[in-house]
Formats: sequence, structure tokens, C-alpha cells
Amino acid sequence: MPHGLRPFFAPQGVAIIGASAAPNKLSYGILRNMTLYGYAGQVAPVNPKADEILGLKCYPDIASVPDPLELAVIVLPAPTIPATLEACGQRGIRSVIIISGGFKEVGEEGAALEKQILEIAARYQMRLIGPNCVGTLDLYSGLNTTFIQGVPEKGSIGFISQSGAVGGGVVDYIRNKWIGFSNFASLGNEADLTETDLIEYLSQDEHTRVIAVYVEMIRDGQRFMQVARRVTPHKPIVLLKAGRTSAGARAVSSHTGSLAGSHAAYRAVFQQSGVIEAETVSDLFDISMALAHQPLPKGNRVAIITNAGGPAALLSDSLAEHGLQIADLQEETRTVLRGRLNPAAQVANPIDMLGGAEPPEYEFALQLALADPNVDAAVVILVPQALVNPVEVAEKIIQVSASRQKPVLTCFMGEWSIEKARQRLHTSGIPMYVFPEIPGRVLGAMLQYTRRQSQPAFEAVELEGIDRSTAERILAQAAGQPGLGEAQTRPVFGAYGIPLVAGEAVHSPEQAADAAVRLGFPVALKIISPDILHKSDVGGIHLHLNDAQAVADAYRQMMNSIAERLPQARLEGAMVERMADKGAEVIIGMRRDPNFGPLIMFGLGGIYVELFGDVSFRVAPLTRREALDMIHQTHAGKLLSGFRGEEPGDLQAVVDVILRLSQLALDFPQIAEMEINPLRVYRRGALALDGRIILA
Repeated sequence: MPHGLRPFFAPQGVAIIGASAAPNKLSYGILRNMTLYGYAGQVAPVNPKADEILGLKCYPDIASVPDPLELAVIVLPAPTIPATLEACGQRGIRSVIIISGGFKEVGEEGAALEKQILEIAARYQMRLIGPNCVGTLDLYSGLNTTFIQGVPEKGSIGFISQSGAVGGGVVDYIRNKWIGFSNFASLGNEADLTETDLIEYLSQDEHTRVIAVYVEMIRDGQRFMQVARRVTPHKPIVLLKAGRTSAGARAVSSHTGSLAGSHAAYRAVFQQSGVIEAETVSDLFDISMALAHQPLPKGNRVAIITNAGGPAALLSDSLAEHGLQIADLQEETRTVLRGRLNPAAQVANPIDMLGGAEPPEYEFALQLALADPNVDAAVVILVPQALVNPVEVAEKIIQVSASRQKPVLTCFMGEWSIEKARQRLHTSGIPMYVFPEIPGRVLGAMLQYTRRQSQPAFEAVELEGIDRSTAERILAQAAGQPGLGEAQTRPVFGAYGIPLVAGEAVHSPEQAADAAVRLGFPVALKIISPDILHKSDVGGIHLHLNDAQAVADAYRQMMNSIAERLPQARLEGAMVERMADKGAEVIIGMRRDPNFGPLIMFGLGGIYVELFGDVSFRVAPLTRREALDMIHQTHAGKLLSGFRGEEPGDLQAVVDVILRLSQLALDFPQIAEMEINPLRVYRRGALALDGRIILA
């Protein structure tokens, strides 16, 4: 449980195993850091060759270290770690940080060593951070088990990083930016504790208001999603994910697979669980600081107070790109501004006070803007001038914003002349950015979190009319096959209550003609072959057949032409299906993501799905609201909603199919991919016209 992680941040005593007296050793840097920042617990270096280091008594082994002792930090060569960990377990230590590298990151031998230390930890009910990590620090307890030089200011951002290098670089970068941390943890290989464990811990930490995370991979995606859904309603999670391109993604064989890039599941999970995704390291902390200190905007209307038109124009573009708009100030506000500011000033918003604007004018304009009921947030821009002191402007902003319940962000362009102003603003909880594009991104993220707060909690959907045993029997019979063609897929879909166009499987021209008579004309004829995935590409679909003779002739012609074109393909007959009435066509698919499980796709259907790429993704399980949101996220959703006078489609019928397909995916993990393409949608109801299942 999360409270069990307290010793990694506020232990009563710490042993540094492998502590060195040589200043060029990492373990020396760790020991020195443990003495510099006010940690009040016992610090015990363990080194059999030394009596003391940095004035601290050394112990020959971990068994000799007296109580209190709750945390061990190991900095020794990898081959010695198992025996050292065993000794820690015998000593009764249940929290260990392994700084050393040389484990799974170096290959099979290292992976075997990592497995060994996990087995030892499990035997002693021990929790591990690392190996191959930088360590942890806590700005409130004074603990610093890292070898990073310096620490951030004390604050309210808890930072978790899978990469020690990224973590160390960030700590160094923000040291003079007055962006405060509560905690920091570098997780390395995550042999045991993961980012999800630390998120759960920081969600209960009284000093942490925002959790900032850098990850390269989330291994237990479903657990991450569950924890994030619990945490984000009361504490923001801002996350930067590396590896967002599709390069290196595995080859896939369906429309759904080819459209679901490597980052699609991550983006869907973040959206569903309320996690704010940052695009850059800078964004990660720009957004986190604003969320930590500023009230959330209640709407998307922004006032800009500036002394220069160019930066205001850039900011306006950024606001529009992130779902915000320039506030329409009340006439009363504009009138009062016009009476007090430079006669040449622009007061319609942006409020451009011109280059000579002085601190009292900034104060006056910001007060009026925040008092205007049409304004939800304000951004103050200062381009430094020779006659205007940035610190004095900062002081006015601090005074005005202190009494308001609306977020205030600032952009002081430059670097050298605004350093002291940044210190005053940041120590007062007002974010200051140096480029005007940044506040737009930050306010967009804050608005995203505001809207997330108004959404209902996750509630599992209960579906009726599901015959799991029938689907289980069909899938068991197909074990060992690469997948199920339409003839086998139809009864699986039918067992889960997915509406299907009427059809029969046939194996001769005569059977095809008889089936068509039973179904009623016109009909469609489709090839059945485990070797043909895209039937229309090989002439495997014949449409609008209006009599028995046409059906029999089409069957013969299709079999002969495909056999000639694809002599190695196994041809197992055909499907005869009643031609469905015209309607909008969409695709609903699933690809099983290795980290998150079933990734559900919705988009524009038919043969153009890959050409237009009009798709959205969510990870199962979904709520009805999430299924409806993924529809509205696409152009296909706009068409179904009655675009430009078109007859609207039955959105709830589409939602029902999405939920049933996702439930099928959750119930049968042996299904790797599946899709319905197209699902034809009508004013009332929908019909699956084609589908397939690919097995793992």
C-alpha cells in the first residue's frame, strides 16, 4: 500500500551501503547530500575499510548498524547486490534503493540478476526502487539519497521520473527558477516499484499538490488507469511520455492495427483517466506550477494585458489553438480603461497599454480585467523597457491577483533583465513564462482539468443479452488458427448482441442461389478465406445480385478468378448476405495493446478508413459517456449527428456496439484484433455488414 512507501522519503534512519571516502565516487556524493539539507534521522555509512566518512561513524556491515534504520541505499557492483540484499532482509530492512546499474538494461545476464534480487525482496516482503536509478529526495524531511548537485526550492510538485538523467537534468535546470518540489523519485529499471506506486503514494502526501511524471513505458496499464482515475479528481497528474511516434511499432494486419500507432493507447488512457499530457519537459513544469498555485479557470475567456502588440498576437494564436478565446470585455470595463490609460491605448482586449506602460497602469488594467464577469483568466505580458522596472510590475501583479479567484499567468519576455521579477512572481505562486506561446498551452491544460472535474466518476456498464458460452465454444474450436473469417466471426458477434445483416455461409453455386432465395433479393456475395483479409482488393465481393442465376454465376466467377489470382489461397466458400439499406458507414475495431489491453477504435468506415484516418481510440473498459465522446471526436461522429441537414444516425446504437465489442475483448484475451467494417448506421438501429477476428 502507498503508506508503506514512507521510508523512501521520510525514514527514521538510512544506511548508505558502499559509502566511499573518495570524492569522485557516486556513493560519496550521496553521503554528502544526506548531510546537507536538514535530514534529522540517522545516517550510517557502511564500509568495512573505513572508520568514518564526512564525520559520520562507519559500520563494517549492515548487521552492525543500530536502530533506528528503515532505509538502505546500495551503491555496489551489481554481482554483489544479491548477497547485500539478503543481509538487508535479515537485518529487518523493508525499503531499499539500488543505485547500481548492470541489470536488465545490459542484457540477459543482467536480467537474470534482476530476477534474483526480486525473488530475495519478495521473500523478505521488501520494496525496491531501482536498480539503475538516481535515488529519492524529500524537500520537507531533508532526505536526499541522490548524487545530484543541489536541490530545488521547497514546494508542492512531486516529480517521478523513470530516467535518472532526465530527473537530474530537471533538478539542475529549475534550481534558479524558483519552481518548488515536494518530492523527487528516480525509478530506473522499475524492477519492483513503478510510477503507478509512486503516484498512489504522492496522492496522499500532504505537501504535494501536483504530480509530475516522466515515463518511457507503463507496464501495468490497467492498474495505472485505475489509480489515475482515483487520483485525478482531487490531485492533478501531468505526464510526459517519451517514444510517442509510431516508429518501431509492430507490423499489424488489420485496419485497426495499422491505424493504432504506438502512442494511441497512451493518449486514450490519459484522456479517459484525466491525466494531462505534456508535450515537452518545459511544458511538464510550466503546467505543473500553474496547477499547483493558481485557481482553475471556470471558462475559456481570457483577458490579455500587455505593453506590446506582437507578443499579444502570438499569445492570441496560442489561446485559440488550445481551446480558449479572447474575452469580450464589458462596455463599462472598456470605458473605465479608456478614461485612465494612454489615449492611444487599445482597450477592446488585448488591452495594449503601449510601450511606456508603468506599474500603476498594469495594476489598474489587471484589476478591471479580473473584475469583469466576462473574463475567466488573465495573462499579463511585459516586454522590458529601459524606464520600467520589471520587479515593480511583478509586485503590482502579486498584489492584485492575491484577492481574486481567477488564474493569472504572466509572460515577461527576455532573460537577463527579468530574473528578479521571476523570483518574486514564482515565490508568490504566479507563473512567469518568457515566450508568449506558453501561457496558451498552460491555460489549455488548466481548462482541460477544469472540465475533467465536472465529469462523473467511472461507472462500469452492465450489458444484457450476452451469451458468453457460445462465443467461448466457437473460439475454442478455432484455437490454433490465425483468425476467424466472417463466417466464424458472425456467430461470435451475435452471441454478444451485436446486430448483424442477415446471411448464410455457402459452399457451392447451388447453395448460394438457394440461400439468396431464402434471404430475399438483392443480395451480396463475399469470399470466405483465411488467407484474404481485404476482400474487395481481390474481387471477393459482389453486390446487388437480383436473382438466383446471377448469384450462382457470381459464385463461379469469383471462385475461378480468385483461384487464378491467388493460387495459394484457401477458398472455403462464400457468405450470401441480404443487401442492407443505405446508411452511414463507420468502423469499430479493437487491437490488444501489450501494456493497456483492449484498445477500441471508432471512425469513418468502408474502404476509405485508412486513407482518411478519421479515427479515435479508447481503452476498455469504457463508460457510455466515453464511447459517445469517441464518436463525437471524429468527422464520422459529425455526420452521424446530422451534418448540414443530413438525417442523423442512431448514436446510442453505435455506443451499444462499441460497448459490446469492448466487452468481448475483455472476456477473451486470446483475441488480438477484431473489427466491424462497416457498421451501417440508420436513423433507428445499426447493422454489422462485415467483420473478422484475429487470434493471438
